[in-house]
Parts: sequence; structure tokens; C-alpha cells
Amino acid sequence: MIKRGECDCCIVGGGPAGLMLGLLLARAGCSVSVLEKHADFLRDFRGDTIHPSTMEVMYELGLLERFKQLPQQKVTTLAGMFGTERIQIADFSHLPVQAPYISLMPQWDFLNFLAREAQRYSKFELHMQQEATGLIEHDGVVKGVRVQTGDGESEVLARLTVAADGRSSRMRELAGLKVRNLGAPMDVLWFRLTRLAEDPEETFGRFEAGGIIVMLNRGTYWQCAFVIPKAGLDAIKEAGLPAFRKTLERLLCLPADRVSEITSWDQIKLLTVLVDRLENWSKPGLLCIGDAAHAMSPIGGVGINLAVQDAVAAANLLAGPLRKSSFDQDLLRRVQERREWPTRVTQRLQLLIQNNVIVPMLEARQQRRPPLFVRLLARSPWLRRLPARFIGLGVRPEHVNLEIQNAGRRDMR
Repeated sequence: MIKRGECDCCIVGGGPAGLMLGLLLARAGCSVSVLEKHADFLRDFRGDTIHPSTMEVMYELGLLERFKQLPQQKVTTLAGMFGTERIQIADFSHLPVQAPYISLMPQWDFLNFLAREAQRYSKFELHMQQEATGLIEHDGVVKGVRVQTGDGESEVLARLTVAADGRSSRMRELAGLKVRNLGAPMDVLWFRLTRLAEDPEETFGRFEAGGIIVMLNRGTYWQCAFVIPKAGLDAIKEAGLPAFRKTLERLLCLPADRVSEITSWDQIKLLTVLVDRLENWSKPGLLCIGDAAHAMSPIGGVGINLAVQDAVAAANLLAGPLRKSSFDQDLLRRVQERREWPTRVTQRLQLLIQNNVIVPMLEARQQRRPPLFVRLLARSPWLRRLPARFIGLGVRPEHVNLEIQNAGRRDMR
């Protein structure tokens, strides 16, 4: 067993929550070790919408201009097609932020960007292919994690351990934290289709009787999300790939022959949708954030941004005490108190949309009119600012405490 030196904070999981928290803590002068079990961040069909709230955080940190240099597509409006009726749902251009649009980019590009920025600080360490396999506890307090590496087992000791290892978090399971499942009546099939110059520019969703599809403009290709009833993939496969392509021909606003690119079920990835949250986000020495604390529906694509907001709130509350060795376990409960209400409100709105828009459309035998609140959006440009604010900024967006952050700037490499 190889023992490592103690750090202020060990973060399990190199996703948006883990890397953003690692960046913020290291920038504030705390020693941080981030453990990522994979060799790289190249996992396809992960959330890739970076919302104005996240870009506002990067602006506050002085990183926005460098972020803008990454390849990305900018989405200023969102629209939906209900049968032949096109309705603009959200207009982000009026948001009072530095970047009033949604940025679409592969999540691995965003994570590599955060990792590069964090590695500017001498107290930040990112360990790839290092899987946390157990918690180290003494007298009921988590003191770090056991880690499986290519060279065998080791330990990372820390005054604070943060589980940011996703919605199937191994750390929260080992800690015995209870999860409340809020229900999700749908799953999503992700796939890609070539995008040609003559295709539409807009990112949009189409709602037809018995079928819903969202098309994200990724420049050279469309990233498509086909919504299906919960656990409905087996029935779709049983009907056969030709029948699936026929359904896509009806839903996609593309030439019919484009779906011929789908020649195997291997090209289609299932996202099992979960909406849940922990009753308690922490135990002594351990804090859960991001999807490890609350799995979000893909509605609105807000998962990355809720995770980043958790990281900002945690850094604001914890960085100073960690750096000054005055860390108090009650601070972990304060992180949950700060972020639980926005999480609850967001999930409640997602459930309302699931139950009142998604389910009726999937179960419909013939085309239905859009819900009343959607029809109102078509009539009022002003009303379209409301969903833009909910999607783009979220409920109670967090801001970086620059006084705390600036304390660690002298520790740059």
C-alpha cells in the first residue's frame, strides 16, 4: 500500500463539478487532488450545453475570452415544432450577462479547458486512471479514499473528500447516503447524423404524436436526442432498424435519405433518464455535489450548469476555512442549504414539463395542440425571456467570491 501526503481536499470525479471545484479551491490557495478513473475525458453523448450562468462564472474568473477561443456553436434562441406549427420558446439575447447565448461544444473540450486552467496553480493535481474504490473513515469521519492505480493500491488522505462521481456515485453508496427517486417517464436515444450546408441552422425540438426529437447543431453534424417511453428500447429494437429509420424520417426536418447513415444499433446510445436527489448531501468529512447529489432530467440541458453552480457555492463556503485549517463540518450542511432549494425548484419544473408535455405527446395517437403556456410564448416575445432566464441562468445563480479567490493567485506555477 502506497500512502500519499495529505491534501486539503480530495475530489472524486473529473466532471464539470469536480474540475470546477478543483480549479476554484486551488485558485484560492487550497491543496487539491482530483481523481478521474478514465485515461481521458473522451466519452460521447454527454451533456455539452454550456449555459450563460456557467460562462458568467468564467467571466468572473477572467477565463471567458480564452473559453470563447474553443470551437463551439452559439445558440441565441430555442424553437419547437408542434406538427407544422413552429414556436420560438426561448430568447437568450436579452439576458444581462457577458455571453447571452448557449454554447454547444463536446464536454471533453470543456473539461480539458478546466483542467488546463486548474493546472496553472501549483496546489492542483489531476490524477487520471486513478479510481477511488473505498472511503477511509475514523470514528465516523471520512478522512480520504482508497485508490486503485496502474501500480496497485494507494490512499489519498484529505480533510475534505468531495464526491463528484456522477449520478451512479460509488462514493455516496459507500457512505450510505439515501437517494430519493423522483421518477422519469422517459429515456433518450442519442445518435449523430451528418449536417450539410443547406440544412437548417437552428437548434430545435420537434413534438409529434408518438414521437419527440431534439436536434443540436454541432457544425458538421447533428447531435440528435430521440425521446422514448421509459424502458422502451427493447420494443423499438424488436420492431427493427428499418422501422426506427422510418420513424426518424417522419420526425427529422432533413432529407429522408439522411437516416440511411444509421446502419447499426451500435450507433445509438441509450441515456437512462433519472431525476433524483440525496436527502443529505454530506456526512462528516464527505460532501456530494453535482449529479452525485442530484441527477437532473435532460430537459433544458441544465445538468452541467447545476453542477458548476454547486462547485461555486461549495468553494465560496469552504475555500477560506480549508486554507486556514479552520474547517467545520457544519459548513457541509450549509452547502446543501444553499443549493438544495434551486435544485428542488429546477427538478419540480422539469417534472411538470415531463408530465404535461412529454408524456401526453408520447402517448398521443394523433397530433395534439401545444400546451397553453407554449402557445402563449408564440404570441409574446417578452414571455420568451422567462424560459430563457430559467434555462440560461437557472434558479439563484451563484457568483464567485473574488476576495476568497484572489488569496491563492500567488500560487500559480
